Amino acid sequence: MKRRSASGERALIIMAKATRVGHVKTRLAATLNAEAVMDLYRCMIEDTLDLARAVSTDALAIVCPTSDVDDLTRWLPAIEVVGQQGEGLAAGLVSAFRIFIDRGYRRVVALDGDSPQLPPETLDKAFQLLHEADVVVGPTTDGGYYLVGSTTAQAELFDTQRMGTGSALDSLVATAQGLGLRVALTETGYDVDEPEDLARLARELRIFPHRARRTAAWLARRPELRGW
Repeated sequence: MKRRSASGERALIIMAKATRVGHVKTRLAATLNAEAVMDLYRCMIEDTLDLARAVSTDALAIVCPTSDVDDLTRWLPAIEVVGQQGEGLAAGLVSAFRIFIDRGYRRVVALDGDSPQLPPETLDKAFQLLHEADVVVGPTTDGGYYLVGSTTAQAELFDTQRMGTGSALDSLVATAQGLGLRVALTETGYDVDEPEDLARLARELRIFPHRARRTAAWLARRPELRGW
């Protein structure tokens, strides 16, 4: 594990949920049965934690719906699990920034649990960009984002009506600029929401399994996915 940086500088937050039927990765239900969806999600979250631990930070935590705290704590006892205030991803992101900026961390990055294939350098770049920018965003090819980082807690940043839509990124950037905040972007990536995203991940991890070892091994064991 890399050495943590100076106290109070970097906090990395993973947005996650408990693995319950119909609670995670619901858009994959047409491709995988319920148990397989939960198994895949567990692999992705554990690989995302490995990714996060490869980056120099001062705090690493999961933020989740309050109802999921106990389940996630039992599953992942080595990491702090924090319940959000309010429902939905927008409320979770607001909670992540408010809680950790209030604790004194100067740069906070919130990462989804759906992009375990990201290189650690991408997360490190997000923290570096926050030296000059107020907000950093990792765009996805579907118009959303896989991470967002900030140096301040701004509840107005997140539009609950556009979260999870093809206009989520544009809405976030426009709102940040409207608040007078400087915005920087990391490279465009993708997260796994739809079956075609999972197919893309399967192809990538066949070539680079070290990027998400648990997920790569799980996908390799699924005969129905081998033709992707």
